[in-house]
Amino acid sequence: MRKLTGALAFAAVLATNAVGFAAEPKAPFELPPLPYAANALEPVIDAKTMEIHHGKHHQAYVTGLNKAIAADKALEGKPLEELLANAGTLPAAVRNNAGGHWNHSQFWRSMKAPGTGGKPADALAKAIETKFGSIDEFKQKFQTAGTGRFGSGWVWLVVTPGGELEITSTPNQDNPLMDVAEVEGAPILGNDLWEHAYYLKYQNRRADYLSAWWDLVDWAEVSKRFDAAKSAAN
Repeated sequence: MRKLTGALAFAAVLATNAVGFAAEPKAPFELPPLPYAANALEPVIDAKTMEIHHGKHHQAYVTGLNKAIAADKALEGKPLEELLANAGTLPAAVRNNAGGHWNHSQFWRSMKAPGTGGKPADALAKAIETKFGSIDEFKQKFQTAGTGRFGSGWVWLVVTPGGELEITSTPNQDNPLMDVAEVEGAPILGNDLWEHAYYLKYQNRRADYLSAWWDLVDWAEVSKRFDAAKSAAN
């Protein structure tokens, strides 16, 4: 297994707390409950989509990850962040399902009922404005990265080991904690670009979904992740 150094070591410090995995650092992993009712995000994301997305798709990643680890004794006892950091050297079933579990666990905790998520805290707002020009310009660049991802994947706002904000996109269930990522760092906000995240309501209109989704972002949670990432980077 790859030693956690540089960007990966920095990101691993945050990986567990960012998604609330304190009770399950290693297999067998469990499906975390939604932090709100399935209909809490309507009308932006409908209850049926949430039920299927969480109860079927996320559960499948958890089940698949536990099965893949059980089939390889060398992986037993490895914490999730270590699996992610070594994703490029591991079987596809481990890489895909470990990413799917981590990504979705953070995703659920990044959202609140429409219109209740507030605004970025001052430190995060200043960092966004410095890097991207304004909050609106940041959102546009984030959406452009999301619509530009061919096929399935994720779009992320990350803090790099140098403490800088970056927007990046990953294919499938990869994320910036992985050794295969083009931009490595600590994800503080990510949006799911897989069609199962939005198709029942938006069909092929990914851009409409990405635009509406901002009304759900829990900026207090994202700001907290930013503060932790900046502290770890410095």
